[in-house]
Amino acid sequence: LSHRSAACCSRMFSWMEAITTAYLNKLKEDDSLCRQAQTSGTFYLFHNLSPFLRKVGKKYLIPQLSAAEMKRILEKFKETEQWIEKSVLIGCSDEHVPHFALDLGASEKSVIEAELKGSFTDLRKALFVVDEKDSTLLASAQALLRWHDSHQYCSKTGQPTQKNIAGSKRVCHASGITYYPQASPVVIILVSDGSRCLLARQPSFPEGMFTALSGFCDLGEAVEEAARREVAEEVGLEVESLRYSASQHWPFPSSCLMIACHALVRGQQLKISMNSLELEEARWFSLEEIVDGLKRGPKSAKQDNGSFLPWFPPKQAVAHQLINEWVKQQTSQPTQVQ
Repeated sequence: LSHRSAACCSRMFSWMEAITTAYLNKLKEDDSLCRQAQTSGTFYLFHNLSPFLRKVGKKYLIPQLSAAEMKRILEKFKETEQWIEKSVLIGCSDEHVPHFALDLGASEKSVIEAELKGSFTDLRKALFVVDEKDSTLLASAQALLRWHDSHQYCSKTGQPTQKNIAGSKRVCHASGITYYPQASPVVIILVSDGSRCLLARQPSFPEGMFTALSGFCDLGEAVEEAARREVAEEVGLEVESLRYSASQHWPFPSSCLMIACHALVRGQQLKISMNSLELEEARWFSLEEIVDGLKRGPKSAKQDNGSFLPWFPPKQAVAHQLINEWVKQQTSQPTQVQ
């Protein structure tokens, strides 16, 4: 494409995106319009917050069911009167086909799986086998469904709250308080000393997986302050400089906004806190070790003796992006003598 064509495509995409966003906002605020959209929209199914997937060949797909298909399936569970009220709006296509998510926690899991020829899969596993676009949609859907499940009562009055049709908010009519879904800010930091980068693992991680340091931001804390504190608390290092990379919504443990940064430290001793209940191990990795680790997955990392070689989060995770950026920086610059 020429520079002019590329610029036109960029403007067209932004314009289409703006139209889609405006339409979504209308659906969120207009109950009657959203209820009408449900009849022409597509639905993604969950069971106890696990998404429904169907394996086709070597790929995992997320079936999009029409309202008519949903009604046919759920008639077997006598839920035709209520199911549509439980769905939440999670997005729409460029053609303005709205997407909804619905959790069928009260229904027979095995019967639905047999009917639709697929299975409900743990979200952590699902995010790493579907396309990047679909993984983002699943993460947002599960986070919104989880929020509604845990915010059914007003924190001030104890009275039940009521969701709007789109599921973009809940209202306590006794107090007049409107509740909106929120995400907790989390810093994720890839620490480097110039020639090596620091990765760690928690006991809950899959065997052999290492990733960047991370932690929740405290109240009143700036991102920079949270990143410096987290590095100091977990590995005893003082950050010399900090550079922002990217952000990502992450549904674990419960709807987080991951704020990814690169941190530089110089000539310091690594000190893992003995009081830390989070870290099992933290260590420096050379460029060669990182490049090798990026080629592995959980299956290929397992050795004959049962131990695991280090492997890193897959490309859908922002930690993977941080690690890739560090590799590119190392390979594009001459090695510096410390």
